[in-house]
Amino acid sequence: MKKTLFAGVAALGIMAGPVASWAETLGDALASAYKTSGLLEQNRATLRAADEGVASALSDLRPTLSYSYEIGKSKSYLTGAWSDWSDTLAFVASMDVYTFGRNKLSMDVQKEVVLATRASLVNVEQEVLADAVDAYMGVREAQALLNLQQSAVRLNQQNLKAAQDRFDVGEITRTEVAQYEAQLASVRADLASAQGTLSAARETYKVAVGHYPQSLSTPPTIKLPVSSLETAVTTAKQRHPGIIALQHQAAAQDLAVTIAERNMLPTVSADVTQSYADDFDNDTTSVGVGISGVIYSGGAVASAVRGAIADRDAARAELLQTTREVEQGVRTNWAMISVYAASEEASNAYVQAQRVAYDGVKEEADLGASTTLDVLSAEQDLLDAQVAAIQARIARETQVYSVLQSLGMLTVEQLKLNVPVYDPAAYYNAVKNAPTRYVSPQGEKLDRVLQGLMKQQGQ
Repeated sequence: MKKTLFAGVAALGIMAGPVASWAETLGDALASAYKTSGLLEQNRATLRAADEGVASALSDLRPTLSYSYEIGKSKSYLTGAWSDWSDTLAFVASMDVYTFGRNKLSMDVQKEVVLATRASLVNVEQEVLADAVDAYMGVREAQALLNLQQSAVRLNQQNLKAAQDRFDVGEITRTEVAQYEAQLASVRADLASAQGTLSAARETYKVAVGHYPQSLSTPPTIKLPVSSLETAVTTAKQRHPGIIALQHQAAAQDLAVTIAERNMLPTVSADVTQSYADDFDNDTTSVGVGISGVIYSGGAVASAVRGAIADRDAARAELLQTTREVEQGVRTNWAMISVYAASEEASNAYVQAQRVAYDGVKEEADLGASTTLDVLSAEQDLLDAQVAAIQARIARETQVYSVLQSLGMLTVEQLKLNVPVYDPAAYYNAVKNAPTRYVSPQGEKLDRVLQGLMKQQGQ
């Protein structure tokens, strides 16, 4: 949405050309960008990885079951004889019984990370759609300027032919013909530049939207969802995904401080071991409960607490700064709507005035009151005014989407685009209970047993 401050705003009637039987709308382009964006796919995968963080933290609240198998023999230094081969199979079930809430807090941290990542995904969606808007408007502007330069070339070719005819009958001098030739060369150079600009705009469009543009239509007028600046600021503070993401990050850092502080406390764990010997005479079952904790760590635990506090303070400061920047963006973009509206009106009047001036100078030249140079200068002034008018209209149309983005509302859902919307909760709901279906059928059975026990205990 990057436009020059005083690009101005004007109608695009001068870019009219052959009307195609089908024109791609801005909504079509945005839907295509949403469906084909590699950046969105990348961040959706990042969100799924964050979802797995919750499952991983939940697994720490559950027991673990492991096994070990050992086979060997030993030699007696008294007799020098080797014993027979013996083997032992052991199964161990262990679980943290009490950690002063650390494991539960770790899962809460991961949930905040998930919510922050979801908000970041919405922010990426805004960026993808904003790039598509820029690309769409960029192609329309480049095509309009190209059409204008083509018209200018045709006009100057006609002017040059008329000048040569007048020179042949002695009405004008060779110098005046040379002036028309120079003007034609200049507009041809501008035409080549416009063709290059359109080619570059088409490539940008392909990256942003997923395909090359065909015939693009004028986007419809969009009504903003808020009616005043202060309402817009309030809405942005409540809905902007950049702010929401940092709020959840700050909440996660608050929990991280609590976890770091509780790392000074002990952990109570329990385990059950069942061993089977090869002769089945020495099978053993052992049950144990233990407590472990840190007495001295060389200052590592205290350093971790201080580091967590510093990270929390940094997250809070980032949230405050981002909130200020979002408010600034809303106020700036809101003000620019009025600027571009006024510029559009002024640009339209400027084009009309330059057209009248051009027609007047041409009539004066026919009467001998103006020179050829005056006509060419007036023609260039009209061309410059038309270029400014094209750029101005595009800037005004784009600015509405800049406001939506600053509000945090440049999304597929808000724009009601005809495209399936990605559900960020679908994968989370599938893995939040830490299923083990990708591990073993036995693990799935244990999951179902544990879930039944948790329901009975009201957890």
